[in-house]
Amino acid sequence: MKLLRVTRPLSDMPAHPARNMRLVATGMLLLMAALFLAARASVHLHPAIGFVQAFAEAAMVGGLADWFAVTALFRHPMGLPIPHTAIIPRNKDRIGDTLALFLRDNFLTPAVVARRMRGLDVAAATGRFLASPSGGDGRLREGASRLAAEILETLDQERLGGMVKGAIGQRLRAVNLAPLIGQALEAAMRDGRHAPVMDGIIRWADRTLEGNEHLIRQMVHERAGKIMRWTGLDENLASAILNGLRKLLADMADDPGHGLRLKAEEGMAKLAADLQFDIGMQAKVARVRDEILDNPAMQRWIDGMWEQARAGMLRAVRDPGKAMAGRLGEALKQLGETLQSEERLRRPINRFVRRAAVGATASYGDSIVKLVSETVRGWDAGTVTSRLENAVGRDLQYIRINGTLVGGLVGLAIHAIDSLF
Repeated sequence: MKLLRVTRPLSDMPAHPARNMRLVATGMLLLMAALFLAARASVHLHPAIGFVQAFAEAAMVGGLADWFAVTALFRHPMGLPIPHTAIIPRNKDRIGDTLALFLRDNFLTPAVVARRMRGLDVAAATGRFLASPSGGDGRLREGASRLAAEILETLDQERLGGMVKGAIGQRLRAVNLAPLIGQALEAAMRDGRHAPVMDGIIRWADRTLEGNEHLIRQMVHERAGKIMRWTGLDENLASAILNGLRKLLADMADDPGHGLRLKAEEGMAKLAADLQFDIGMQAKVARVRDEILDNPAMQRWIDGMWEQARAGMLRAVRDPGKAMAGRLGEALKQLGETLQSEERLRRPINRFVRRAAVGATASYGDSIVKLVSETVRGWDAGTVTSRLENAVGRDLQYIRINGTLVGGLVGLAIHAIDSLF
């Protein structure tokens, strides 16, 4: 069995840019420390060196302060359990609950979804895609095709096939065939469409009589008396019977108003009525239906039908361009053009999609919120820390760099004011 290929989340990828910026920020802090020591040792040589010392000293303070602030978000600085540090790991559960509430209050409420869906023309977008499925780079269509193919190949075929075949059998057993057959027969007789069927039955009877003539002659010969056989009257009697049956069938075929034919039509009309209204007749038809469905031959036919359908679906999703080039593709293209041009058709479709989205939000919004909250609660503190730190990435280190530079400039300004006044 093939397994679906799972791509690692972005947050689990190596964060090389963030690590590089961390080295830059730490390097700047060490550079300011070295510059401060050098300036402090040589400040007596020239008054201007005092400005360098003030800049480096304030830059160290600013860089250290921002390093402490950034580190305190995710862990204890230098491993020391300082109060109000390791804020994110310590408040992991509260963050998950807050995120879930934010999603619920701002995205997963029926009013918000309805307002957002009101501005979307889903039917027109679907029509554009169906009318020109190969537009753009086709990545959406190809990705959806690959996903559908992998899902079909990954699912347990025995279980899936059993579910499909079981559903087909249940649907067929739930259909009350007798009234449907009775209504179809009644409509056919009302419109005169039963006449070809009656003619076909008569022709079949004529061919059957001709093919079994020797059996009829043998039957008459065996049942005739010795005198009739001795005189050859049994042959004459058999010929008379056969000729009479042939003439009867010919008269029925030529005369739509033939008495026996009318009797047959009366029987068909009574059968149509019984199929529709007679409980006993409907029960008989239901028993015949169930016997047919339980027949191994019917089960093999359903199995073959499912395998053909599955193979057809796999061919379609593996080669969507080829599938869209046939009659199905032409029909879908026409449907897409109709969706784009007919606003009266788009309106009920968009209304249905909007109501479905709102209904799904109302029914499953709380479940989605609960899923988010429980998922975050299930993460360990290290996972939450690494994912959030990698997601923010380089910006955290820019805070440290900016703190170093801004601190140095503030220290430089303070030293300048102190020197002037």
